[in-house]
Amino acid sequence: MADEGMRPIIVKRIKKTAAGHHGGAWKIAYADFVTAMMAFFLLMWLLGSTTKGDLNGISEFFKTPLKVAMAGGSGSGDSSSLIQGGGKDLTARTGQVKKGDTPAPKKSYDLKAAKAALEREEGVRLQGLKAKIEATIEANPLLKKYKNQLLLDITSEGLRIQIVDEQNRPMFALAKAQLQPYTRDILHVIGIVLNDVPNKIGLSGHTDSTPYLSDVGYSNWELSSERANASRRELIIGGMNEDKILRVVGLASAANLDRKDPFNPINRRISIIVMNKKTEDTVMRDNASQQTPDVVVTRDGATATTTLPAAAK
Repeated sequence: MADEGMRPIIVKRIKKTAAGHHGGAWKIAYADFVTAMMAFFLLMWLLGSTTKGDLNGISEFFKTPLKVAMAGGSGSGDSSSLIQGGGKDLTARTGQVKKGDTPAPKKSYDLKAAKAALEREEGVRLQGLKAKIEATIEANPLLKKYKNQLLLDITSEGLRIQIVDEQNRPMFALAKAQLQPYTRDILHVIGIVLNDVPNKIGLSGHTDSTPYLSDVGYSNWELSSERANASRRELIIGGMNEDKILRVVGLASAANLDRKDPFNPINRRISIIVMNKKTEDTVMRDNASQQTPDVVVTRDGATATTTLPAAAK
């Protein structure tokens, strides 16, 4: 009876199932959207950076692409087209000119004319530098006293500035490379002016034909070289950049200014050359082919080099 009064225990088991996977269709849609936006912004950029004439050509091409491709015409087939090709000869990769059309002129570059224009421009700049130095000489009371010893002219190498001796006013101590005080002042002022131009500088020292008497083989060649190098140092002290100097040369009496009188004091001088581009390229090419010496001494067509001691540099 007791068994009949007991109710059976019923256990209900609920089986839980996870929600179904939604899939990745949204990712594809998002990727398409991003691609469309990229294409849109690219199109807007192209439209903003293309000229009106090019836009018209593209528009005409897409209005009648088959007609243009088969028969040629404005917008694709002719030589002025933005999109080359088309025309009667479908194998051609470049635009074709129809009968009656004027072909587009070919661009040509005249290198000689461009070089001549650069040389003229450089000549004008050197003439301006010459006028500036002359004005500086006139405005500077110190330099004005010595303007008869300052000679300026334009040569095939560039602007030449020469500081020459006078009978009672030598630039250097007798038979030495020691600069007189007034010569230092002149070089200091010139050094500042030359530092304002991009041209490279060359220096040459000259003596007259009076023989240098020495028992140790020291001659006018060594003297002119050392005087040129002493002038180089004073230009740098005056403010000129040392990297501007490409050449320091001693010529002794090989290139007298007064050839009729080789003993004229005017032959004793320092020449400063503000090089033009042609001269600069020649010197650079020569320097590249050999180790650049400190002083180059040239005599009777032969070239010898003199390396100054470190203390002299």
